[in-house]
Amino acid sequence: MAKRFAEFNTRFCVSCGACMNVCPKGAIEILRGLHAVVDKKICVGCGTCARTCPAGVIEVKTDEA
Repeated sequence: MAKRFAEFNTRFCVSCGACMNVCPKGAIEILRGLHAVVDKKICVGCGTCARTCPAGVIEVKTDEA
């Protein structure tokens, strides 16, 4: 079964923390104040973070594992 997860374009992430605050699983953190990172093992790919991101740098992808 395919696993869905959020993926960030870290180059354009503004580190605002909006995604981290709305993630229902707590799978997102801001790495040293530089950009957001997602723990793919915890992320369920719900897309809440992508809808919340003011910079539009989050995309929900599918891993065909």
